[in-house]
Amino acid sequence: MYKAHINDRNDEVQTVKEHSENTASLCEKYSIYELKKVMYSMGLLHDIGKYQFSFQERINGKNIKVEHSTCGAIEAGKKYKNALALIMMYCIAGHHTGIPNGGFYSDSQDMSTLMGRIKRPFENYYEYEMELDIPPIDSNKFANLIAKDCISKDILIDKFAFFTRYCYSCLVDADSVDTAQFCSGINEKQLDSDFEMCLKNINSVLNSFVCKTQLQKCRASIQKQVFSNVYKNSDVFILNMPTGSGKTLCSMKFALEKAINENKKRIIYVIPYNSIIDQTADIFENIFGCYANILRHQSTFTIEDDMQKDEDYKLIVKHATENWNAQIIITTAVQFFESIYSNKRSKLRKMHNMADSILVFDEVHTMPLKYLQPCLEGISFITKYLNSKAVFLTATMPDFEKLIGKYVMPSVSVKNLITDYSLFSYFQKCNYHNINEITKENLVERAGNFPTSLIIVNKRKTAREIYQMCQGKKYHLSTYMTAFDRSRVINDIKEEILKLEQEFDDINLIPDDRKIVVISTSLIEAGVDMDFYTVFREMSGLEHILQSGGRCNREGKRKTADVFVFEFEEEKGKPKKDIGTEITRGIFEKYKNISSRECIDYYYNKVFDVENEKITKNAMYQYTQDIRSIPFEEYSKDFSLIESDSISVVAVCDDISHALVEDIIKNGYGNIRKLQKYTFSIYPFEFEILRQQNVVSDFGSGIWCLTNNDYYDKDMGVMFEAQDYFL
Repeated sequence: MYKAHINDRNDEVQTVKEHSENTASLCEKYSIYELKKVMYSMGLLHDIGKYQFSFQERINGKNIKVEHSTCGAIEAGKKYKNALALIMMYCIAGHHTGIPNGGFYSDSQDMSTLMGRIKRPFENYYEYEMELDIPPIDSNKFANLIAKDCISKDILIDKFAFFTRYCYSCLVDADSVDTAQFCSGINEKQLDSDFEMCLKNINSVLNSFVCKTQLQKCRASIQKQVFSNVYKNSDVFILNMPTGSGKTLCSMKFALEKAINENKKRIIYVIPYNSIIDQTADIFENIFGCYANILRHQSTFTIEDDMQKDEDYKLIVKHATENWNAQIIITTAVQFFESIYSNKRSKLRKMHNMADSILVFDEVHTMPLKYLQPCLEGISFITKYLNSKAVFLTATMPDFEKLIGKYVMPSVSVKNLITDYSLFSYFQKCNYHNINEITKENLVERAGNFPTSLIIVNKRKTAREIYQMCQGKKYHLSTYMTAFDRSRVINDIKEEILKLEQEFDDINLIPDDRKIVVISTSLIEAGVDMDFYTVFREMSGLEHILQSGGRCNREGKRKTADVFVFEFEEEKGKPKKDIGTEITRGIFEKYKNISSRECIDYYYNKVFDVENEKITKNAMYQYTQDIRSIPFEEYSKDFSLIESDSISVVAVCDDISHALVEDIIKNGYGNIRKLQKYTFSIYPFEFEILRQQNVVSDFGSGIWCLTNNDYYDKDMGVMFEAQDYFL
């Protein structure tokens, strides 16, 4: 009897044959139809290295290391041909440690590449032939599947890499699920939602809105355009809706109807920022109630903090987070895309559950240029080959049909859900003025003339300087502050604005000591639901300026309002880092209305033309032109949507964070997920300032903590001099 696992609870044995067949069946179940035979064979072969005598000694208690994963890869290379053999070899060889770099034929056996590993000698494992029946597969049919729609070798490389990760996802999730079931008695449970009842509830909310004003009627008319296209077919749907037109509810209603009509398994709502996730999740949870078990997968949220959920439910959520075994998922763009482009087992487990889904990408314009090609390609492949549909959602929409056709494949279908833009003008609730150069003192003075004003600047240091210059009721927001304190300040601002609206019938009669000034970096631009009388925005890319305008006269209570775009006098003549800012300067001279569709199209066309090289810089095909040498591990390490030149440091903000830091000091490790909302971000040179003053330590855990609370202010964030000295 050849053992695969021993259950420590009762010494029960699972044989290699049992585990292999169970894994094969799950692989087949998880796979799209075209790959079911491939995945079944891969599941059978993945653990045949456990037939080695030394592995059986190890599982019986001998303290030795035994490599078993490569054996299945070697046999796949013998039994199958060409691309079929190669994709199996990548997946099986890496099913524990991650998909390896392909390497080269000249690689030696001591190297960790696939080509190096398959040269290693192994003990006899051929007993598997007596127990496992490995079926034949048509290699040519598989090759045709990979080659379909590939109009260039570049696309072929990327598509093969995509399908390798997908097959790997099916394999490692099947392996994990069967192993967990046998060893721990954990049966896979899905977080279920009732799409029909969720749709009924969201319809009730939408139908409850009264359409008396022209704006309300226009909102209903725009949404009607969207819903009338729910039966249309496309790979990608474009939902270009102006701020205030109800994008969030509209997109979820469309996703629910699409999921019901086309029998999709899940809805995955992808959001760029954690702050928007909190707000969006609350909206959906309040509407759906008990009919939806929403899985929130984000760095700043843990189900363990929810005191209203019992331990059994928390356990189901924990396991569902590992492989996205849920019907409604809300996650970040970082989590989504880094899962697609990882090589690691823990991240790729969830990829196969992106199939048969409706994918909604909120604020889709925020996809970083340097990863635009991989992001668009990943979405396109999931929709075209994994039976999913994507919805792109934003108020500042680039021409994604053109971009997908140019950087992915022309065969990917893209459909606009809104074709009549004539009503968009009703949602233009503010005018944009370029006031050119201004001093910080004059900016503060002008902002103080309005009942509520928002100043958005490009640098955190500038935000802090202006905040310190302001008088009266003032608020500051930047990533120098922890997410915990940013959320607190945002709630305080909302409450104060609400008080003003309740106490003053005429907002212009607000006394000076009650006027509000908020100074923020760009983090406030997207998804933060606040309404200011006037907005001041430092010159930046057009999308940032228009998103800032979404915080001005947001509810349309006045006929018009003003957004003032400025540059600091001391910044005059200094070169800008991004091309978007340079293009936007010229736009004010070219277009009277910078929020028009024509202006937005012009802006994005100019940006994409200039940044063409950056867009394709991080495509997989830039790393190799041979499917045998794809550097999966190298690419995974390089792929990072968030700039990695910042360091996160924990600050104590409340009793919970104090206890978490105490655990780090005591144990030398900590709960990173729980600590996430208590971290602020700084650049390496700023970290060095703190380190030289001996006010940061990781206590051997790798998690940096601020050890002197005098260096953190709850309203301004991290200080680089102790507050008493600073004062």
